[in-house]
Amino acid sequence: MHASLVQIRVDPDEPVESRRERAAAFVRQAGAAGADLVVLPELWTVGAFASESYAAGAEPLTGPTAAALSLAAREAGVWLHGGSIVERAPDAGSAGGPAALDGAAGDLLFNTSLLFAPTGELVRSYRKIHRFGFDRGEAALMAAGDEVVTARLPEAVVGLATCYDLRFPELFRLLADAGAELLVLPAGWPARRREHWRLLARARAVENQAYVLACGTAGTHAGVEQAGHSLVVDPWGEVLAEAGADEEVLTVELDLARVATTRAEFPVLRDRRLGLPVPDPARPA
Repeated sequence: MHASLVQIRVDPDEPVESRRERAAAFVRQAGAAGADLVVLPELWTVGAFASESYAAGAEPLTGPTAAALSLAAREAGVWLHGGSIVERAPDAGSAGGPAALDGAAGDLLFNTSLLFAPTGELVRSYRKIHRFGFDRGEAALMAAGDEVVTARLPEAVVGLATCYDLRFPELFRLLADAGAELLVLPAGWPARRREHWRLLARARAVENQAYVLACGTAGTHAGVEQAGHSLVVDPWGEVLAEAGADEEVLTVELDLARVATTRAEFPVLRDRRLGLPVPDPARPA
């Protein structure tokens, strides 16, 4: 399996329509080069730290960004993790966020990742569970997701997480328990905590014996310089490839058999004693 991580530059002076076109072009180029899976970063349409732009940039799952990504996935013939968007959704009584956020009565905003099949179909969406900001920014303006999300691709089961989620190992263990072999993490991670990004991506790979594809943004938005340094980590914790700080496409060949091999040869997951999934009495032992 070949995976391409598109570390796109987020420039506040670039119109979002232009950035959509550039993102779609990157996806098509990756597909033409043989990629099976393409990954975009977190909130690349507005900028992860540009919280004052969330409401204006919010859109439904049928909005222009999803439409552009659907078309790009279909034209490229790839599985496309479209990074995340600011999703505007009707409030159906969900917990974890304010009841209304921007004057649109009853609406909620979510930081939502989108996964498209090569047909262009939106097959999964994941609403970010852990919102960053310590009661400001994203944490104050967006509602929290509450679902652990995986998707079965032909080659592997993919687990979805986003940026600040990386600091919460329990989510990744739940994804591993749900069968995830490939952990995909779009992000808008700040440069001043770049070493945390690299350390935690490797830790999540080692402790879950899974590949980690961590795709960040380049550039500076809302005055926050981005870390860049998207990276691919194998199930043994080895960094297979790492980008620099500028806009870049990182393409890596993944040997997905290494997940099963690593778990069999070093069966740490089998030896767990705490926090194990509750057995289903309907399933045979």
